Amino acid sequence: METFVQLVLNGLMLGGLFAIISVGLTLIFGIIRLVNFAHGELLMVGMYLTWLGTSQLGLHPYVLAPPLVLVLFVIGVLIQRFILQPLLDARDAHVQIFATVGLSTALINLALLVFGADLYATPSSGVRDSLTFGPFRILIGQLVMFVCGIVVVGALHLFMERTYLGRAIRATAQHRAAAQLMGVDVKRIYIITFGIGAACVGLAAALVAPIYPASPTVGTYFVLTAFVVVVLGGMGSLHGAFIGALLIGLVDSLSAFYIAPDLKEVVIFGLFILILLFRPTGLFGLGRGSE
Repeated sequence: METFVQLVLNGLMLGGLFAIISVGLTLIFGIIRLVNFAHGELLMVGMYLTWLGTSQLGLHPYVLAPPLVLVLFVIGVLIQRFILQPLLDARDAHVQIFATVGLSTALINLALLVFGADLYATPSSGVRDSLTFGPFRILIGQLVMFVCGIVVVGALHLFMERTYLGRAIRATAQHRAAAQLMGVDVKRIYIITFGIGAACVGLAAALVAPIYPASPTVGTYFVLTAFVVVVLGGMGSLHGAFIGALLIGLVDSLSAFYIAPDLKEVVIFGLFILILLFRPTGLFGLGRGSE
């Protein structure tokens, strides 16, 4: 029983990380209606920046979190403004998706060119230490990720509900044409939304870099899992993404122990297929009625 409880705790802690990554992804889809295939590569960029800041400047990775959030926000704004925005009125709506695939490939090859294929472990002073609660242990880094996941989801929910900009974003998500008629600058909303989604990845990078080494393809695993989380929770639902992240974290932890570590992805993506077959809108999806 102690082993099972420990696995549940590990899964919930991992779910906190998936939540931070997935919230940014579901926000971009829910507002811009764009599946961002470069989301994982933005995480990879943030992890390399974290490694540079800790190894070259001697800073703690958590100290780098605020500047990383700002840097990734700016990168996201530039991507939306100069790469995706010109394609907004393209005849084929899939052109933007292809652009993110191209951006993903470009960032991976740029990382290979600059850093090579080696793994870069970020110095993690205190992050890998564990807290003991009776027979159970939790890594400090994992606990920080879980708490930050709750804070990020809660902060985004309050932002969307209580601020004028948040209401403008929700209006754009519900009906772009109607929002434009009400005076909302939809293109500006798209730029800000993509920036916020990228900023969430910046925070996730600072939290995950001390635990997982940086490499050109490190974002692939996380973003593929994030897609499952987003589909499970319902594409466009913030609270759905958080609940879906916790569920996938539990599936990851339990299946790795009770089945096999190298088969946990099979279980996760098998769940992904079942969701698409029986409930394609996810647990909290908006359904087909939304624009």
